[in-house]
Amino acid sequence: MVSRPRVGPLLRSIPIPVALITMIGLAGAVLGRVYAGPLLTQLILGAAVGSVGVSVAARRLPSWLVAPLSVLALAGYAAFALRLAAQRADLPGGLADLVAEAGRNGIPRLLTAMIPVEAVPDTVIVPLVAAWLAGLAGAEVAVRADRVLLGYLPPALLYAGALYVVGPNAEPAIWWTVAFVAAAAIGLAVPAATSVSTPAETAPTLPPAVRAAIRVRVLAGTAAGLVVVVALAALLAPLVAGQVGNAPVDPRRYVQPPQVDALDENPLIRISGWALNPDQKLLDLHTTGTAASPGDIPPPAGDGDNPPDDAEPEAGDRVGDSPTEQTPRSARTQIRLAVLNDYDGVTWRVGATYRNAGRILPTVEPPDGVTVDRVRQEITIGELAGRLLPAVPTPREVTGARVAYDPGSGTLIRPEGLTEGLRYTVTSAREHPDPNLLTAADVPSGDTVARVLRVADGVPDPLRRLADQLATDNGAPYARAVAIEEFLAEHYRLVADAPSGHAYPNLNFFLFGPRNGGGQRGTSEQFAATFAVLGRLMGLPTRVVVGFQSATGEGPVRGGDAYAWPEVLFNGLGWVSFDPLPRPETEPRPVEEDFTPKPQDPPPVQDEPTPEPSAPPTVAAVPGTGPASGSGSPVSVLAGAGSGGLLLVLTGFVVAVLTMRRGLRRRRLGEGAPAQRIAGAWREVTDALRLAGHPVGSHLDASEVAAYAAQAAGAVPAAPVAVPPIDELATLVNVATFAPGTASDEQARRAGTLAVAYATALRAVRPWWRRALWSVHPGPLRWRR
Repeated sequence: MVSRPRVGPLLRSIPIPVALITMIGLAGAVLGRVYAGPLLTQLILGAAVGSVGVSVAARRLPSWLVAPLSVLALAGYAAFALRLAAQRADLPGGLADLVAEAGRNGIPRLLTAMIPVEAVPDTVIVPLVAAWLAGLAGAEVAVRADRVLLGYLPPALLYAGALYVVGPNAEPAIWWTVAFVAAAAIGLAVPAATSVSTPAETAPTLPPAVRAAIRVRVLAGTAAGLVVVVALAALLAPLVAGQVGNAPVDPRRYVQPPQVDALDENPLIRISGWALNPDQKLLDLHTTGTAASPGDIPPPAGDGDNPPDDAEPEAGDRVGDSPTEQTPRSARTQIRLAVLNDYDGVTWRVGATYRNAGRILPTVEPPDGVTVDRVRQEITIGELAGRLLPAVPTPREVTGARVAYDPGSGTLIRPEGLTEGLRYTVTSAREHPDPNLLTAADVPSGDTVARVLRVADGVPDPLRRLADQLATDNGAPYARAVAIEEFLAEHYRLVADAPSGHAYPNLNFFLFGPRNGGGQRGTSEQFAATFAVLGRLMGLPTRVVVGFQSATGEGPVRGGDAYAWPEVLFNGLGWVSFDPLPRPETEPRPVEEDFTPKPQDPPPVQDEPTPEPSAPPTVAAVPGTGPASGSGSPVSVLAGAGSGGLLLVLTGFVVAVLTMRRGLRRRRLGEGAPAQRIAGAWREVTDALRLAGHPVGSHLDASEVAAYAAQAAGAVPAAPVAVPPIDELATLVNVATFAPGTASDEQARRAGTLAVAYATALRAVRPWWRRALWSVHPGPLRWRR
């Protein structure tokens, strides 16, 4: 009998490795659908060829030697792949740093990266190692152990893992799955069709009883397998069919993306600090791309919250000039740091979800009514702290730094935090809304913009009535926005030393507080926050943006260049910036000319003016004392009369001052609303310091005055009486100033007690001549408040 050529081993050594490589490559192609570019798919295919090839080449070696050889090959290939990915992404750093960083952060960054994921070392290392191990295990089981079906398990698990990682972020992989099954079937079919011997060839050599037993076992096995397959199909088919129309689970929801701390969650509170340090160098700019176009929306003239003293009058940063502002505007570059969408009546917050991003950021098509120019800037970080990364809106490409990106706000962070000297390059698509479309533009509504329309509970009544008044006279959305912009710009003063705060009480005091008490003045923090709240009360979707401005796009950006501005969302135009800051060198009009809020507390009692001393009384001539009387000396008579009259005048003056000083204290501490009485107690303290020879500077806030008062009391050596501190009184003053209407009668009484105790103790440690003049000094009656 002539035997057939034994071609089975040769054919088996080719189709099965090819099937394994194909299946692993298909898993890489499925995963590559959420990556930017084909690099990941190419690297996975290379890992499949390398791992399977090493196993096939070493099939004649002992099995215990194959794994170490394959691991060495994996190390070399991984180093090559990571270096290639870093070069493609233009990432700095040596190979050791890249490998260490990828090993530490591979899994979390793969699941927190923004889609499309850029193939960088962090996002490549895990799929590459998984593909290599799948190829090694599959080849060893399928080729060496000749267990083909079991050898397909590692590639099948890899493919399932790829589908899970992709989740709902790509179209269903139907045809990829069909190709995967086809590759597996070919690998199974070819060896079976060319096996060494068949049952037909071996059957004639077996005894009849054995042949019958084999047939029974084959039929029984086939029947059992068929039953199992049918049962599994019956059980699993409804479950699988029920999941066909459902969206896959996104594993990214189980992994926390990069977070920002409290400093970056509300950067609006940093405005006042930067305004008080206008020379602090925060970053350096170098523009290497397109310069600002004439249609750009410039920030307000001046350096942030420090308007220039010698600036020419010009229109503010308004999208469309009002009729009263037609003068030319200077073009300035806005650099966005953070976008604040959420407001709870106390704090504006970022509320963004940042995802690790590669060099190329997702692109969103601009609205129809917007033109775009590209700006490329090289930014070097100075003393700017936190994680938020400044960039011209909206960034499209970042090189030189690992970033995370929030597509909803278009802002960036560096998860590791900013460090001085960090240099990166940003290419941005700067949008310019068509001003001709604004007047007729509408604003969106509904659930999609509910976040930027939400008004928290507790809106002060004057604030709501001001919004109603501005909305009544302006029907169109853009007209309402301009009305808010002009009202704030015309009635309030921009200063650098206003305290931080944008809660409802702070905004209410900013709008309606007395000018001589610190009201109606603020930094851009109060202007932007007030605009956004008034806009939401009028049905406008608004948000607050914190950033910087640069006149030329070149050179240092300092603390004085930081400011906040509001934005309004319009249909077909996107987010449009507005500028509620006052124009330079303009005097704000009293807000009472256009809006008078209902007084919530009785009006303050005005201090009585200092009375002028009355003229000395005329001394009538005493009979018998004149020259005609012929007795006594006229000079002595006149001297006695003058001395007596002067004594009467001085006595009357002292009594009048004592009476008026006591009345002033009584009115300050006992009359009016609690907040007014607390303010009166504070004036008692400042008057006492001035009487003691330590006048208080007008630039100091309450806490600084309390510290200054303690120093003034401690300046007296061996004082017989301990002067109590006034820190508690300073706290009460802050409550009364920045939370109007919240002070109680008990707090007012406590403030009066503290003020009297401090003034009394401070008087007791003065020299005797100051104590003698303390109560009769008319200064407190005439000093300006």
